[in-house]
Amino acid sequence: MDDPYTFGRIAAANSLSDVYAMGGKPLTAMNIVGFPDKELPLEILGEILRGGSERVAASGAVLAGGHSVRDAEIKYGLSVTGLVHPDKILANEGSQVGDKLILTKPIGSGVLTSAAKANKISENDLSEAIDVMIDLNRGAADAATEFHASAATDITGFGLIGHAHEMAAASGVTVIIEAASVPLLDQTLTLAGQGLLTRAYAATLRYLDKGFDAGKVDETLVQVLADAQTSGGLLIAISADRADQMIAKLKENKTRSAAIIGSIENKSQHTVVLK
Repeated sequence: MDDPYTFGRIAAANSLSDVYAMGGKPLTAMNIVGFPDKELPLEILGEILRGGSERVAASGAVLAGGHSVRDAEIKYGLSVTGLVHPDKILANEGSQVGDKLILTKPIGSGVLTSAAKANKISENDLSEAIDVMIDLNRGAADAATEFHASAATDITGFGLIGHAHEMAAASGVTVIIEAASVPLLDQTLTLAGQGLLTRAYAATLRYLDKGFDAGKVDETLVQVLADAQTSGGLLIAISADRADQMIAKLKENKTRSAAIIGSIENKSQHTVVLK
């Protein structure tokens, strides 16, 4: 995927996700750009910025200028300011024993983009991953605040397992993930089995070390669940008696995935356990 407009949309959606993960509503955004203007035509930068502007507008926020520097590589993101009621802030701490865990986007963007870089997947087969990365977490955030989620985090560079660990450690609990219940993008397991993952999965697993229990889950699936995601979904902890209502709301909001993938249990020697 070399389309600068799509690149801008994905980068902007990824930046906006930090506000959504806290239950907030984006208000303003500023472009942050690094661009090799002596090596590449400015039309490419224009398309990147156009893509970012489209996602900012879709979020309901206002684009308020930005900053640019000459750089050897293309870099683009947003500095986003959002608004949230102080009593409704979502954080990655606060999950309670008995809560259910809901994931709002499928896992696999790291694998599919790695496959694309290696020319192991067609542009058509990459389209689902692109659509997922472009999607805003707006509907997921709205549902999480409406049903008073206990905690939330967005799934990005540390993968599902790494961000689940952060939630567990911050909350003083253990996260149980039902590996077979985690939604995956098409072809993810097949491509991951060919070694087409980002380097991040190994770093995450090394960091967690003995704090993570993979159980009897297939090694390839473990690697996928630890792999980095770009503009991933929200991982939301919510009281079990409200989980089904929230799933229904997520579907009403046309959230890409709305799956219960695990639960919160009393703290053990592991922060994250796969079953």
